[in-house]
Amino acid sequence: MSDLKEANDLVQLRLIFLGTSSSIPTPGRSLTSLALMRGKEILLFDVGEGTQRQMIKIGIGFGRITNIFITHFHGDHILGLLGLLQTMSLLNRDRPLNIYGPRGIIGFLRNNMRYLKFGLTFQISVHEVKGGVIMKEKDYVVEACPSEHSVRSYSYLLKEFDRQGVFYPEKASKLGVPKGKLWSTLQRGENVTIGDKIINPDQVLGKKRPGRKIGISGDTRPSPLLSKLFSNADVIVFDSTYGEEYLDKAKENMHSTCVEAAQLAKDAEAKLLVLTHFSARYSDVSKLVFQALKIHPNVVAASDLEVIEVPYPDERV
Repeated sequence: MSDLKEANDLVQLRLIFLGTSSSIPTPGRSLTSLALMRGKEILLFDVGEGTQRQMIKIGIGFGRITNIFITHFHGDHILGLLGLLQTMSLLNRDRPLNIYGPRGIIGFLRNNMRYLKFGLTFQISVHEVKGGVIMKEKDYVVEACPSEHSVRSYSYLLKEFDRQGVFYPEKASKLGVPKGKLWSTLQRGENVTIGDKIINPDQVLGKKRPGRKIGISGDTRPSPLLSKLFSNADVIVFDSTYGEEYLDKAKENMHSTCVEAAQLAKDAEAKLLVLTHFSARYSDVSKLVFQALKIHPNVVAASDLEVIEVPYPDERV
C-alpha cells in the first residue's frame, strides 16, 4: 500500500456544535449553529445569536468559513448572520463567501445591511436554494431538501464522493509499472501506458471506498423525504426539541420529538443520531437520549462546544 496515497486520501471531518438550544438560550446552551470542519474548510449551518462568541471560545477563525447554510428565517437560526458578516469586515476579510438559504435570503441581507449601514470588505454570493444539489466541490456535494416547518425551511446533506480503492504496489510492479509518477497516476484513477500496453486503475486498485454522509435537519417534522435524503448517513443531526411526552406540542409547533428523530434515523439506517435544538424546559437531556435509545441503538445529545469526529466508513471499528 502506498503511504503517500493514504496520507493524501484521508480528510478529517469534525462536527462542532456552537449552539444547541431552541428558540430561547439557556445558561448552558446558545442558539442554533453547527460548524462542519472538513480538512481546512469550514461550512457553517445556521447562525443564531451568540454564534460569534462561541466561535471565539473554541478557536474558529472568522476567515476560515467558506460557505454558510441557513435552514429557515426564524430568529434563533439567522439573526447572528448580520453580526458575523460585520465582524468579518471589521477584520478586513478579503476571501469570498457563499451564503445559501430559502427564497428571500437575498432581500434579507440587502435590506438589513442597508438599514445597519455597513458594507463588506469581501464579496458574497447569495444563493436561494431549492431541492437537489446546491453546491458541488471536487470531493463532495451539498444537497438541500424541503422540510416540514411553520415557515419555508430546508434540511441539508453533505455527501462525499467515493474514494479510490486501496492501491496494490505488487500488482503494479507485476504489470511492469515503475514506482513513481505512474503509480500516483493510477492512484488518481487515470490510465497509464507502458510500451504498447494500457494499464487501467482497476488492475491495481481495490474496490472504491465510500465517502461520508452528514445530514442536518434544521427545524422540522419527520418526513419520508428526509428519511430518503439521509439514507445510510454516517451522522444525522436532528431536531429534538421535545421528549415523547410533548408529541402534541411538537406537532403543533412543527418540530420533532427525540423519539421521532430516532425513528427517522432507524428508517434511514443511519449510523449515529445526534439530538439537538432542545427546548429550554430541559436542564438535563439524558432523559431524551434514554427515550431515543429505545428506537435507535446509537444516540447522543449534542452539547455546546462539543466536537464529534466522523471517521470514514472503512475506518470505523
